[in-house]
Amino acid sequence: MNRSILPLLLVTALMVPAFSQTASAVEGSPMLLHGNYCGPGNNGPAAPVDALDAACARHDACTPDGALAPKACNLRLQVDAERLADDPRQPPDLRMMAGLVASGAAMMPSAPVSRLRAPAVAAPEAVEIESPPDADLLPE
Repeated sequence: MNRSILPLLLVTALMVPAFSQTASAVEGSPMLLHGNYCGPGNNGPAAPVDALDAACARHDACTPDGALAPKACNLRLQVDAERLADDPRQPPDLRMMAGLVASGAAMMPSAPVSRLRAPAVAAPEAVEIESPPDADLLPE
């Protein structure tokens, strides 16, 4: 039981400082968890150090400056990091960090989705269709 709670507590402890920082604080000094791109801020234009850092760089690239990332960006980071965490070819420390990043991405707040409204179209007017009279009702 304690082993399943420990990663959640670790992720929460690492994310609290990130959410308390303003955008200008993040821009001034990145608080990176791994490589050049994993964590608030980044060391761009430096190259990613490995596959996990490349996934974080893609996430940073689709996140507007000073704004929340769209849900699709967070989901892609989560999936990419989960794949690395499950890959036995990766070193154990990278797999552990990838699991941490995947958990963090799953809990990241996302930018609200803006719904484009279709232009209002007037409903068609009712059209009366004349039907032929029934043959048995016609006078002879």
